[in-house]
Amino acid sequence: MTLREWPDPVPAEGEVLIDVAYVGICGSELGGYLGHNALRVPPLVMGHEFSGTVTAVGQGTQTDLKPGDRVTCNPMVPCGDCEFCDEGAPHLCARRSLIGAHRPGAFAAQVAAPARATYHIGEGVSMQDGAMVEPFAVGIRIGRIAGDVAGRSVLVIGAGPIGLLAIQVLRNQGAAKVYCADLDPDRLEMARSFGAEVIDPNAADTVKTVRDGTGGSGVALTVDAVGSAQTRAQAVAATRSGGTVLLSGLHAEASDFPASEVIRREIVVKGAFCYTAEDFADALAAVADGSLSLGDWVVEAPLGDGGKWFDRLVDNPGNVSKVLLVPGRSE
Repeated sequence: MTLREWPDPVPAEGEVLIDVAYVGICGSELGGYLGHNALRVPPLVMGHEFSGTVTAVGQGTQTDLKPGDRVTCNPMVPCGDCEFCDEGAPHLCARRSLIGAHRPGAFAAQVAAPARATYHIGEGVSMQDGAMVEPFAVGIRIGRIAGDVAGRSVLVIGAGPIGLLAIQVLRNQGAAKVYCADLDPDRLEMARSFGAEVIDPNAADTVKTVRDGTGGSGVALTVDAVGSAQTRAQAVAATRSGGTVLLSGLHAEASDFPASEVIRREIVVKGAFCYTAEDFADALAAVADGSLSLGDWVVEAPLGDGGKWFDRLVDNPGNVSKVLLVPGRSE
């Protein structure tokens, strides 16, 4: 990760220019940093979880946004005229573009973003919380795809930001018990604080613990919020026959997968990548009403320290639920 001078972005027609206030580091960007994510190829300005202030509106842009507005942004921008967009599933658009992957992102002082993807931050909502609407939307999407978990036991593998949000969403949907496995003791304590029954794979076998706790059958749903070959295999092994495995983690672009077991036990495997406009709106509401949170473990750091935080999050994240980088405080 390098910090360099970059030309100021100029908003085109249909775009607004945003002074970035806060920008979060996402697990998918850690994968890009490690060379595991095909969407993120250097040289690239990453950063897709952000809040800021509108400073300019592109000439000819039709919008109610104006300079001075506090905003956040849905970074997944669909084309608007393909079959998925027409069917009300723009998040599956084959021609979608992602701010911070297909176009320069918000690890910068300024970012240009489509006006149609930019949302006002409500009164009483902090800029810090505004930068976390995007991961909240991912958590809400996981809950929507998971379906009815009321009265059931579920497992979340990984207590990073998405795992912590999945725990809260699934508990809010009535899950009887939410197990959470993670190798980091600090992150396990975060998961415990949100109501999960935690498993330390260094001390106990995750699959055995879950099966013993469910009478041998396994959980109804497992969310893999890590995305390694090991966690994907664990997700299948821990899930009851006829249950659901929901893959969200993107640590490894490709990996071995126990397909025969999925077939023989008729396990349903689903992906959860981003979110619909409805999910994003629900995330804005969750930020406003406090129904989801990343707790007191959100850390702010200067943008110039971003490389150090990438290294820490890869090696030993510790008691940090989200890192928000702050442009303009690097030196």
